[in-house]
Amino acid sequence: MTIQVGEHLPQATFRVMTAEGPAAKTTDDVFKGRRVVLVAVPGAFTPTCHRNHLPGYVARREEILGRGVDAIAVTSVNDVFVLDAWSKASGAESMEFLADGNGDFAKAIGLDMDGAGFGLGVRSKRYAMLVDDGVVRALNVEDTPSKADLSGAETLLKSL
Repeated sequence: MTIQVGEHLPQATFRVMTAEGPAAKTTDDVFKGRRVVLVAVPGAFTPTCHRNHLPGYVARREEILGRGVDAIAVTSVNDVFVLDAWSKASGAESMEFLADGNGDFAKAIGLDMDGAGFGLGVRSKRYAMLVDDGVVRALNVEDTPSKADLSGAETLLKSL
C-alpha cells in the first residue's frame, strides 16, 4: 500500500557517505524534528534522473531552503558509493544522498517498481515529498519513470 499524505514514514535504514566512509542513518536520523524535501529517483546517472530531475533541485536549492525547508535529500535504490559519486558529479554535495541499496525503504512506503524489463531489478518510483517531522505533508509521484514533471522542483515549490 502506498504511503499517503498525513502518514508517518516507516522506520528504515539508509546508507550515507561520511568522511570516515559509509554509515547507517535511520528515518528518524534524517526526518525527526526537521522539514525535509525527499526526492526519489529510479537510478543515479540514468538519463532522466541525471539530466532532468536532479538538476532542478540543484538549481532551486536556495529557493527551496528559503521556504522553511531544512534539507533536500535524494534517495535511490543504488549503493552508497554510486550515490556519493553522483552527488559529486552533479554538484549536489550540499544535499543528503540516502542509499536504499536493497529497496527496503521504497518497498516499505509502497513506492517500489519492477525495472527488471530494463535490467534494473527493483527500483524506486520517481517522486518528491515534503516530510515534516517524519509526517508526509505533500507527495508527487510520477506515473511514468521517464518523466520528471510532477516530481520536479518547480512543482514541489508550489506546495511549500
